[in-house]
Amino acid sequence: MIYKIRIILDAKEDIFRDIEIAADVSLEELHNSIAQSFGFLGTEMASFYTCDEEWNQDEEIALFDMGEGGATVRLMNETFLEDILTEQHPKLIYVYDFLNMWTFFVELADVVEKEDGRAYPNLLFSFGELPDAPPEKKFEADPSVDFDDTFENYDDLDFDENWN
Repeated sequence: MIYKIRIILDAKEDIFRDIEIAADVSLEELHNSIAQSFGFLGTEMASFYTCDEEWNQDEEIALFDMGEGGATVRLMNETFLEDILTEQHPKLIYVYDFLNMWTFFVELADVVEKEDGRAYPNLLFSFGELPDAPPEKKFEADPSVDFDDTFENYDDLDFDENWN
């Protein structure tokens, strides 16, 4: 089976790529296809994240295991596209280059039969130019945390002042 996937940059402008890729490839191959289709070298750290219908991030699937303390991390080269991206769960979040946080929405658009004589992955459509810098993210603070109160009560925080 062949997946037709739309990858959309998280930006105000419309910037996206439509690709076709075999359903039985690893997420590492999808990562390479996305990086290439947007003009990245593919040399930076990256992760996919499973998500719900509202794009709420869930489980990480990393390019490399950077876990500490024996925590297990799913890896792209061990995870297959057809096991993660399905018609029941058609969305993923993809983050490329953790210093710049290029963030993309990945969505399964269609599942079709493989065409003889066509090479996969295949870039179907490219719309918009990638900006020189990633779009700014506006992170919202947790309204339940009162930072002013925390700093006013610094003496109550039980820190050893001579830690250095």
